[in-house]
Amino acid sequence: MKDNLFKSFADPTRLRILGLLSLGELCVCDLMSVLSAPQSKVSQHLAFLRSAGLVVYRQEGKWRHYSLTKPVGRVHARLVGCLGECFSEISSLKRDRVKLRKILRAKEKAR
Repeated sequence: MKDNLFKSFADPTRLRILGLLSLGELCVCDLMSVLSAPQSKVSQHLAFLRSAGLVVYRQEGKWRHYSLTKPVGRVHARLVGCLGECFSEISSLKRDRVKLRKILRAKEKAR
């Protein structure tokens, strides 16, 4: 499992997904919008993150809402803990956060 933990953080797209999920639960459609990626690619990365024990989902009709799991073990906790720091240091992750906020605001206004 530790190998998959490290592999999860080594891939730029998976790191972006983890960073976004560190902000809270998100549906696949929100991740697709922020990442500008097709559903198949996002789902493939989420499946890997699920197999690594980093994310879980809940089903609501057709929609899957993903969130980070509660860390299991010291290594898992430290890796997940660094996500907040990464947002302040890595410009692409900061842009993701800004883009997500805009998407969520637009969805809220549409309701």
